[in-house]
Amino acid sequence: MTLTIVIPAFKEAHKIAADVEAANLFLTQNHIDGEIVLVDDGSPDSTAQVARGLQKRYPALHVVSYERNRGKGHAVATGVALAQGDYVMFADAGLCVPYANAIVGLKMLELNMCDIAHGSRRMRGSIIKAQPLYRRLGSQIFRVIVHTAVGVPTYVSDTQCGFKMYRRSVAQHLYGELITDGFMFDIEIVLRALRENYRILEFPVLWSNDADTRFNPGSGSVRNLQELARMRWALSLERGGMPSPREPAVVD
Repeated sequence: MTLTIVIPAFKEAHKIAADVEAANLFLTQNHIDGEIVLVDDGSPDSTAQVARGLQKRYPALHVVSYERNRGKGHAVATGVALAQGDYVMFADAGLCVPYANAIVGLKMLELNMCDIAHGSRRMRGSIIKAQPLYRRLGSQIFRVIVHTAVGVPTYVSDTQCGFKMYRRSVAQHLYGELITDGFMFDIEIVLRALRENYRILEFPVLWSNDADTRFNPGSGSVRNLQELARMRWALSLERGGMPSPREPAVVD
């Protein structure tokens, strides 16, 4: 088994080293032949420079950067397109979910139980640490919208957990069609996967809140609803509307 770990990053200069170290440790401790693709999403700070400074220590690390901030979806899609592993996972920066949790999802893929394995904070067996009240309430409202207005089936209990694994061919197919650059990309990927009859299974995770989030609950919620509306319209047109051309990225 070979694995590509994609880490999307925006303004993470102060903590990206911990993410790379944890990803590399996961690969080495579990004797997995793999690579780490860190995608700097046009950060105004030194995220890309700090990451490139880690490459001598971590030969499996590749750093991708582009100048204009495009959004998390664009960053993940950029990393997935470059993946060489049999399986591809993406993990949010900030180590909200320990990398050790990925073993369950990878085993599900290896045993051909599914084509996509989602970490879920909603499953029995998941442990949630230190989640603020506003996030719990917002999550409940969002979940109702996703299941009732958008049409995601209830067995996909947590679309937004930033800890997901795919067969590489499945990931590159789905992300190659992605039109949502922002935070709502996860939902588009789920809807496209269901339309293509890909099998999605979830597994429980240990999740800790990262207070240093890039999501603004006020403006971010409005932007997410707008993204959902655009996504539904585009998908209703049978893949109408192509993504804007991806900007040239610097890959090291």
